[in-house]
Amino acid sequence: MRLRTCCLCIAGLWLLQVLPACGQETAPRLTYEIVSVRPSEPDAPSGQVDPLPNGVGYNAHGVTVKEMLAVMYRIPLRQITGGPDWVSSQRFDVQGRADRPYSIDDLHIMFQNLLADRFSLKLHHEIKVGPVYVLTVSKSGLKMMPVDVGKDRHNPITSNGDHKVIGDRVSMNYLCFWLGQNLQNDQRPVVDRTGLTGTYDFKLSFRPQLPPGASGEGAESDVGNLPTIFEALREQLGLELVPQRGPVETLVVDHIEQPSAN
Repeated sequence: MRLRTCCLCIAGLWLLQVLPACGQETAPRLTYEIVSVRPSEPDAPSGQVDPLPNGVGYNAHGVTVKEMLAVMYRIPLRQITGGPDWVSSQRFDVQGRADRPYSIDDLHIMFQNLLADRFSLKLHHEIKVGPVYVLTVSKSGLKMMPVDVGKDRHNPITSNGDHKVIGDRVSMNYLCFWLGQNLQNDQRPVVDRTGLTGTYDFKLSFRPQLPPGASGEGAESDVGNLPTIFEALREQLGLELVPQRGPVETLVVDHIEQPSAN
């Protein structure tokens, strides 16, 4: 009798581990209510990924799968590898619309699931040690204005022309992603080591980096007087980019197929 009782106890404990607790439900998989995927017209110009109004989805027009991955996983294009050549060359028109407004992070997960469902996409992340820029607060002190967290912004950093950008409730995680996109010549991702957990407003004016081999002829005459992005960060925001070795994330495409029909 004692042996039987012990066996029943063990069986009960096993059931508690493998079965969900009463009343608990698995969160539903985040997906768009309406999805459209089509190849772009052959002569269509390069496009971009734009948010739909009121936080209900995204519209990608004339973009490659690799470009969609860069936006939805917030990782520079140079850190996406694998897959057939058409991942970087063939352009698509993709729209995902949700049944109601969602947060930006949820909308990104929906788009990631869209790519998995319609392109049979499978991928994984790899992290290796390599050259990075570490973002820190400079010795002169922080010069950005902290603000309360508000409604999600699809594009927290926007340009108002004249080589000036405006930051509106920007987290350090997003700033690092944006800096990595704007430091294409350096081939270094940016890692946050500021210790800042809030969101910040700022204005930043800097001289854009020229593509490798570009002479700069024909550029506006006053551009040369602007500070580099490194100088602007230090002087205008109180932040500093320090070259070091650190974690470099890579997104690897393991499997992908041409999209299924609508």
